Amino acid sequence: SKDVPIGIRAELTHIVEHKHTLAGIDPKLPPVLATPWMIGWMEGACFLAQEPYCEDGETTVGTAIHVDHRAPTGIGETVVAEAVLERIDGRFFIYRVTARNQQQPIGSGTVHRAVVNVKRFMEKAGRP
Repeated sequence: SKDVPIGIRAELTHIVEHKHTLAGIDPKLPPVLATPWMIGWMEGACFLAQEPYCEDGETTVGTAIHVDHRAPTGIGETVVAEAVLERIDGRFFIYRVTARNQQQPIGSGTVHRAVVNVKRFMEKAGRP
């Protein structure tokens, strides 16, 4: 695989819909962005940042997530998730991730990713 420079970055922007909220999981819960969606968007930004450095047949997968979710975001609000490659530890790429809505930061932390060969990875998963 290609050398991946420290500091590569990407961001993803999403508008919160009902399906992204706690209420979308259970109607008894409030209609605010659910943490798994925020984390998924952070991971998506990591994927986008590193995708240009993957060879044919390679991709990156998440291996560890350490993230705080500190503020609520309602339906119709815009969330920007950003990832910046902070360091490389052996085969793990460690991204500093943040998410913000129009008012304030809502989440931050780190996501670790590893490069895998998609074909071999799917064979390990029992899906050739």
